[in-house]
Amino acid sequence: MSGLGFFLAGWAVAALLMLVAWVVQWRRQDAGVVDFTWAAGMGLLALAYALLAEGDPLRRGILALLAGGWALRLASHILFDRLLGKAEDGRYQRLRAHWHTRTQYKFFAFFQAQALLTAVFAVPFLVVATTPGPLPLPALLAALLIGLLAIGGEALADRQLAAWRANPANQGRSCRAGLWRYSRHPNYFCEWLHWWSYPLLAWGAAYGWLTLLGPLLMLYTLLRVTGIPYTEQQALASRGDDYRAYQRSTSAFFPWFPKKEHLHAGDRN
Repeated sequence: MSGLGFFLAGWAVAALLMLVAWVVQWRRQDAGVVDFTWAAGMGLLALAYALLAEGDPLRRGILALLAGGWALRLASHILFDRLLGKAEDGRYQRLRAHWHTRTQYKFFAFFQAQALLTAVFAVPFLVVATTPGPLPLPALLAALLIGLLAIGGEALADRQLAAWRANPANQGRSCRAGLWRYSRHPNYFCEWLHWWSYPLLAWGAAYGWLTLLGPLLMLYTLLRVTGIPYTEQQALASRGDDYRAYQRSTSAFFPWFPKKEHLHAGDRN
């Protein structure tokens, strides 16, 4: 099968998954299932490309390890921490209120747009899986290092945030523990960092530049679309002045040392 054939087949699979997710959303009135389906669909496409394409076996094996492991962790986190037994995410509550007429038709279009994005985001996986020839050892080691550090860092950030929220003494306060001391969104940063593994895995590929779609699209999405803007809007609404102080003292995305104002605030707490 050609690269275009793989892409179209992947898009079709993603569209079917999102159709099922849309029906689940309709029954549960919780559009957060789209996030779980996106992560699971990404993992499914990565594994399918790794299994069915005819590129270098080592590249395909590492792709399955990194992309499959990343997707499994993210999908399980979304399922257990955001969906099961939880209210619908505020982002989708606002969409539901905004789309007060023909809501389900609009959600159907939204879910299918996510299916297309799934196929587009999976292009780096496809490039890696179809690249022939051996992978240079430095690129191999760098890809593994970046991928494993990013996935581990994202998991650690999620655990630190969950532990902070579980403590009643922290109610109404912004998490400043661990990685959250150096970035307001360390989980998002690690998510973005993970995508740099695939340009390295596609080293020497004829269409290797397509793997840059991953980190570039993810960066734009996190900074301008559904990541930081919506998350910070919710944080300001729920934590007010405490979060404004956190914004003044702590880097929004790229980890960096907090400003002195942050340290003084921590001392007062």
